[in-house]
Amino acid sequence: MNGLDWAVLIAYFGVMTAIGIWSHKRVDNVSDFFTAGGKMPWWLSGISHHMSGYSAVMFTGYAGIAYTYGVTSYVTWALPIAIGILIGAKLFAPRLNRLRSRLHVASPLEYLKDRYNVPTQQALAWSGILLKIVDVGAKWAAIATLLTVFTGVSLTQGILITGGITAIYCTIGGLWADALTELGQFVIQLLAGIAMLVIALNEISKQGGLSQALDSPKLDGHSDGFAGPYLTVFFIAYLFIKLFEYNGGMWNQAQRYMATPSAKEASRSALLSAVLWFVWPIILFIPMWLSPLLVKAEKPDGSDAYGLMTEQLLPHGLLGLVVVGFFSHTMAMCSSDANAIAAVFTRDVVPVLSKAARGWNTRTGLIAGRVTTVVFLGLSMAVATQVNSPTFKDIITVVIKWVAGLMGPIAIPFILGLLRPFRKSGPTAALTSWGAGLLAFFFINYNLDFSQRTDVKLEYQVALPMAISLVLFILIGLIKPEDTPERDAIIEKINTDDDGAMAAAIPSPAGTVDGGTVGTGTGTGSSVKD
Repeated sequence: MNGLDWAVLIAYFGVMTAIGIWSHKRVDNVSDFFTAGGKMPWWLSGISHHMSGYSAVMFTGYAGIAYTYGVTSYVTWALPIAIGILIGAKLFAPRLNRLRSRLHVASPLEYLKDRYNVPTQQALAWSGILLKIVDVGAKWAAIATLLTVFTGVSLTQGILITGGITAIYCTIGGLWADALTELGQFVIQLLAGIAMLVIALNEISKQGGLSQALDSPKLDGHSDGFAGPYLTVFFIAYLFIKLFEYNGGMWNQAQRYMATPSAKEASRSALLSAVLWFVWPIILFIPMWLSPLLVKAEKPDGSDAYGLMTEQLLPHGLLGLVVVGFFSHTMAMCSSDANAIAAVFTRDVVPVLSKAARGWNTRTGLIAGRVTTVVFLGLSMAVATQVNSPTFKDIITVVIKWVAGLMGPIAIPFILGLLRPFRKSGPTAALTSWGAGLLAFFFINYNLDFSQRTDVKLEYQVALPMAISLVLFILIGLIKPEDTPERDAIIEKINTDDDGAMAAAIPSPAGTVDGGTVGTGTGTGSSVKD
């Protein structure tokens, strides 16, 4: 990078910070900070939903898969996400929106204490927070790795730079800042991605054209949809995991649906995100699929291939723009995760730990949310420095094995608890499926001495924890039904389109998020003591 590239990068950081400062004016209460007050237009929510699903892992870990195996990087990653969001557009997005509009909650998990009980809510909250610290840590490590390639700064310096800038805008501006920066990041990535595609295809044309390139021995097997460890079972497992993860199991995605004015607009938001997931990753992946013809990766897993290709092919200025694109994806995901974690911690965890927190006013609740955001980012940045340690092995191991393997047990009780067919599955089913799934993950992936297991295929490491959790959640609900009139009323509240018919189904809450009361229940008026 030269002075022009640095100017582009610094200008980007400046704009992100300015958006955060501007968004600060739109945040008056806890609802504004965590769910944009339910005023976010569907198109902004959809773009934000799409962008918050990316990170620099796309340009490192998945670029390595594309370099090694080709088309399977799209078939077994982006395609399952697109299908999952498309299914969830009607199945989950409207219900998640009604959590805010009808149950008056500001956190995705806030309704769980009434849908199940407080222990279930706390189990899902704590395990999800810990998983996200590791997940976001991997994202910081990925972008810092790229920054090291282009600028020569150390891994720790790269983590501090990206994490520090993200902390500024997402802490002061809340979800509004996240969504608006993600809109800007989408435009930047659109320009950078198309520029990279055009230049890569131009380089291929110098080698005899695309048709001749596709016949190259270096691309042997690159057109196969399933290759290496990413086979049919992995695809099916990943489809189910992404169905849960991108429809609310990854809490920041649930916030995007909650932030829209109505259930109908939440569905439109999801449809827009699904379309973008079907189309845009192909544009990004084409240069990666062709990368074996353009560069020789130095790392065994090929995770540095896209960075090397960018460095070698792009002129200055465009190089800076593409590097900004790397940052944009990572900062979008990490900032949205930080906001979601802050919502869960301040709305669901702290009121259980502290009686005083249940009576926080608007100002105190906002301060708590902002402090939690900074603390979460700090912890994830600390974890980022350890991502390449023997415990985590490498970035792609964290993202695929840890996040995909653990997402199912954490997300299943939350997501399926929204649906009528699973109303009989109560606290016993939720906690048992959660606990069994986590234990299955450990025994499948590790020996008793915490050393990595190598005798189990990746597809089963990812699939079995989720499958065990899903089966137990359903079976225990049938064997030991725990539906009650109160729980049924909550489910009905979020499963009907008729606002008038449900207006009196649940009494008004004891406190609302707009008023800043943090420790109150949802629509049932229950307290955390329940």
